[in-house]
Amino acid sequence: MLDTPDGEWGQVPAEGQPYFFLSYAHTPPWGSGGGDPDHWVHQLYRDLCNHIMALTDLPAGAEVGFIDREMGSGVGWPRKLSENLARCRVFVPLLSPRYFTSEMCGRELFAFNERLLHARAAGGREVSAIVPALWTRVDFHQLPDSIRHIHLDRTTFGDRYATNGFYGLIKLSRLRDEYEETVLTLAQRIVQVAEEWPLPPGRLRDYETTPSAFRPRGEEPRHIHLTVAAPSRDSVPEDRDPRPYGEDALDWNPYHSESTRPLPALAEELIRSLDYRPTVSSFDDEDTDGPLSPGTGEESGKTGRPRILLVDRWTLTDEERRRRLKAFDAQAQPWVSAVVPWNRADLQCHGDEGQRLTTEFERTLPLLLERGRRTDCRTAVNGVPTLKAFTDVLPAVVAHTTRQYLKHAEAHPPPGPHVPRPRLLGPIQPPYPEGGPDHGGEA
Repeated sequence: MLDTPDGEWGQVPAEGQPYFFLSYAHTPPWGSGGGDPDHWVHQLYRDLCNHIMALTDLPAGAEVGFIDREMGSGVGWPRKLSENLARCRVFVPLLSPRYFTSEMCGRELFAFNERLLHARAAGGREVSAIVPALWTRVDFHQLPDSIRHIHLDRTTFGDRYATNGFYGLIKLSRLRDEYEETVLTLAQRIVQVAEEWPLPPGRLRDYETTPSAFRPRGEEPRHIHLTVAAPSRDSVPEDRDPRPYGEDALDWNPYHSESTRPLPALAEELIRSLDYRPTVSSFDDEDTDGPLSPGTGEESGKTGRPRILLVDRWTLTDEERRRRLKAFDAQAQPWVSAVVPWNRADLQCHGDEGQRLTTEFERTLPLLLERGRRTDCRTAVNGVPTLKAFTDVLPAVVAHTTRQYLKHAEAHPPPGPHVPRPRLLGPIQPPYPEGGPDHGGEA
């Protein structure tokens, strides 16, 4: 395994791209002699491959799709999964209640979402290469936040599909014709998406360290707030390159040579793909001088929220922002972290002025920087050099910040009148007649 500095596994192999990657939750066996519990998933996969071969001009022996059932044990399956996630044209999550509790499926979805994020950032256009399919019925309230933005087409495939999913259609012989029609429609959709939104191959990600797109089973919805401290185009020094900046902090694009989209928007999308509910604001619009800031208010029964400060060192050229950042740092609770993009391709960041700002930065945010350097994601505060490094480190910072919040934040009871805790007093003895049982009373 070749582990590069950016957490990659070298380059994607040059062979052709399979049309689709079928992601599904493995059903555990039960009883004895029950056969393969995922037999029908494999049947669906074979039927899709047959249709796609008929719908395209793929040559004999070409890779039509990918499913992990085709891998033998001991053949380096994490790398094989990573290669196909980096090469496939379309990602097909086979949705079921079990899918959303599978860490393996969550990793596959996150890895493909990250690939889409980089493609959108580089190309400047929307790329929609996820085609979800229902294995069993899934209601909207069952969908994690990380998948709710993906269009789940129920109407095109019919009411019985929406009610039964592919599993119901394939198991009920009276619905066999509907199954055949629905599989063909899905194959046509895969081919259409692959041709309308051509997706370039991505990088090979270390599958075993890839985070999941789903929160743990039974955990409440997770919130996190992203505060962006960056100058606008009008407030940077005259000799500063204006290309990374826009009308306000939320337009900041430090990796403008790699991305056409502002970094706060990319960060929000990446955090949402981790099954969080993110909120984003500009540091300039927040009251950081109040007694409870940063992180005021009460959400989810605790004071404040996990918070990440996304900060540009060039913001220190403004004296008022520098003062407010210093106050922010002095009040930062343990569940506040910092991420410092510092583009290695931006020559001004590494010249004399950049060095001066780095020194000033150490004096302005000593608590957050020292706190970040005591974690496994110290790159976040030392200067994140590339967009790929940013998308690698941000999930680790999100996880660390959430752990700190759960460990340190003070819990508060819900609003309303105080209800005493119930007490178990023990069994109640029946009353005896006057004089008690030893004084002639009747039992």
